[in-house]
Amino acid sequence: MTGDHQTAALLLFGAFVAVTLGITTWVSRHRQGSAEEFYAGGRLFSPLENGFAIAGDYMSAASFLGISGLIALVGYDGMLYSVGFLVAWLVVLCLVAELVRNCGRFTLADVVAARMRERPVRIAAGTSSVTVSVLYLVAQMVGAGSLVALLLGGTGEAARAWTVVGVGVLMVIYVSLGGMRATTWIQIVKAVLLLGGTVALTVLVLLRFHGDFNRLLLTAAERSGHGEAFLAPGLAYGGDWTARFDFISLGLALVLGTAGLPHILSRFYTVPTARAARRSVVWAIGLIGGFYLMTIVLGFGAAALIGPDAVRASNASGNTAVPLLALDLGGGADTTGGTVLFAVVAAVAFATILAVVAGITLASSASVAHDLYASLRRRGGKPRSEVAVARVASVGIGLVAIALGLLARDLNVAFLVGLAFAVAASANLPVLLYSLFWRGFTTRGAVWAVYGGLIPAVVLVLLSPVVSGGPASLFPGADFQLFPLQNPGLVSIPLGFLAGWLGTVTSGEVPDEAKHAETEVRSLTGAGAV
Repeated sequence: MTGDHQTAALLLFGAFVAVTLGITTWVSRHRQGSAEEFYAGGRLFSPLENGFAIAGDYMSAASFLGISGLIALVGYDGMLYSVGFLVAWLVVLCLVAELVRNCGRFTLADVVAARMRERPVRIAAGTSSVTVSVLYLVAQMVGAGSLVALLLGGTGEAARAWTVVGVGVLMVIYVSLGGMRATTWIQIVKAVLLLGGTVALTVLVLLRFHGDFNRLLLTAAERSGHGEAFLAPGLAYGGDWTARFDFISLGLALVLGTAGLPHILSRFYTVPTARAARRSVVWAIGLIGGFYLMTIVLGFGAAALIGPDAVRASNASGNTAVPLLALDLGGGADTTGGTVLFAVVAAVAFATILAVVAGITLASSASVAHDLYASLRRRGGKPRSEVAVARVASVGIGLVAIALGLLARDLNVAFLVGLAFAVAASANLPVLLYSLFWRGFTTRGAVWAVYGGLIPAVVLVLLSPVVSGGPASLFPGADFQLFPLQNPGLVSIPLGFLAGWLGTVTSGEVPDEAKHAETEVRSLTGAGAV
């Protein structure tokens, strides 16, 4: 990239960071001492505000950079991510949003512990939530590294490494100083910027083809080198039965994973009522649906105008397809229009990453403080403030995410998020649904459901081609691959449900009918909800 690109993009980066730090400083002047204020922003947000914040939380670097990149490289099969990420919200709307808002206070474990023995359930759910959050954080860190490597012309690994460290430091500042209120406003600002940038790019792509979407697809297919196969299923997932099972596994993970993501569930606690939570999700679905339709145009636009070979040459996983497309749409590398549009898109993508990591870090530090610390601290010892523990936890989570982000820097960000979704769907969704809908569910069933999904999902990822056994693996020189699929969802999600059922039917514990009746009434009516 030329010096003009670098200067313009870095100025816009700096402007967004300054605005978000300003928001954080302004919010930190308000009282952040109470848990309700720190974790849930005082439950004062309107459905419209929360809908934008949910969209801002959900439309991550994986969506903006990763999905468009995958579509540019593999065509139709890359669209699975767009479809899966959107359809998942129907599960959230119909099964989860209102019930979780009525039953819980701050975290997933609140919903499950309402009718179980608290300590084992909170430890299990807290561990699972932190694991999912860290996996999701790694994807955002990798996106940030790819973006800055492109911006600085791919110069050395040092720039990428320092970017990952910088994002980690900023997310800790946002969370520890501003809590949920600052995080929410950062996400709202980011959602507006991202949607505005995506609309502008989509319009420019369609104008380049005179509004003829069919011509856009045909040009993309021709430029891809695969012909019509680029527009048909099977390019990435149709080679053999292993690839087909991988396709099913990924689809399951994407559709079921959203309802188990801790940072999404925590957003339902920021509104005053369950009705407001449902209306938030309706707003979010509208915003997110429009966004994913546009990522399809951007992905095929990158294939048609840039070409998969050029995208792959810039970043092997396709993470830089959208900034390259912006450069071309603005008039090319040596034009003012290209410089400005590239800088805007790069800054919006960076804003996306910062906003999402803030939300995830807040949710995971809440799990550490509210679930793990509250359950594991010694009885009789001097208790520390939960909010103080959450602030310290955000630093620890930031350090872990930085380390893993540096390790996984060459993987596609949408693919990394797919792994996080698989773990969420395997460990969090079974225990959540069983707790809400199964009268006979017990504490042992809850603990087994979490670990019975979490452990297989993590182990299968470690033994999969993602980690070893191939040139694109995390450790290309090693080979301890035993599991053929890249995404573990097809095996680990049923195991989570099976383990929950098995733990319950083999438990000697008698389910508490009164507690179940109380939870059922509260979840459906909101009576007694916090």
